Amino acid sequence: MSIFTKIISGEIPSYKIAENNQFYAFLDINPNAKGHTLVVPKREVNKLFELDSKEYSDLMAYARKIAIALEKAIPCKRIGMAVIGLEVPHAHVHLIPLQAMEDIQFNKKVTLKPEEFEQLAKLIAAEL
Repeated sequence: MSIFTKIISGEIPSYKIAENNQFYAFLDINPNAKGHTLVVPKREVNKLFELDSKEYSDLMAYARKIAIALEKAIPCKRIGMAVIGLEVPHAHVHLIPLQAMEDIQFNKKVTLKPEEFEQLAKLIAAEL
């Protein structure tokens, strides 16, 4: 069972932004930038391209919805999207508010307090 499956089930806490019957969106606890969000399918599948065509399309549509809310909530030039997938064996999409190209590089991180994560999650969810 992946860490994301444990987060989705509530076994591990998260700063949830939104969920539906297929997908779960939450703040990355080791963010590249303030508002860095992960969107994951609830069905545990290792690789993004192992999703069937419909589930893949639905994931991208859900990520788009979250990205639009994220851009309204977090002042930025745009929302970047990355799919890396090596660190957790559960397909996921990174949505990252960008001010500069460096914000999408995974060697740059920001530190936030728990209350800042909570406030961000509520702020983004309010834009949905």
